[in-house]
Amino acid sequence: MAGWEDNLTMSDNKEYLTRQVETGSINISEDVIAIIALEAMAGVEGIGGISNVHGKDISELLSRKNAAKGVKVCVEDSAITIDTFIKLKYGFSVNDVATRIQNEVFDAIESMTGFSVSAVNVHVTGVAMGKEK
Repeated sequence: MAGWEDNLTMSDNKEYLTRQVETGSINISEDVIAIIALEAMAGVEGIGGISNVHGKDISELLSRKNAAKGVKVCVEDSAITIDTFIKLKYGFSVNDVATRIQNEVFDAIESMTGFSVSAVNVHVTGVAMGKEK
């Protein structure tokens, strides 16, 4: 997979990551990358919920691009940045949970797609309290 990062480009419609290879091209939807990130996060203990991605306008909220609520994928200059938005379960360490999310998301995206991830940012938007009994 060496050298793939040099050929990472956004397609004209800005919804796919495209990599040119000898035999053609590989196109992966940004939504697929976001779903991989969400699935990787699912195994991390201490997440109390997924939050909406901040800064969405109404047209984005009604479009396909909101398929992976809680994850934003940004590609700029051959660098993929993932932003995750979570609620932390009360009693868990913010740093421990965030570090586990970063590691799981990095590993999952890189191993499943071959794309290099430059950053995984974890935004803790709230705390999920335990239910009263």
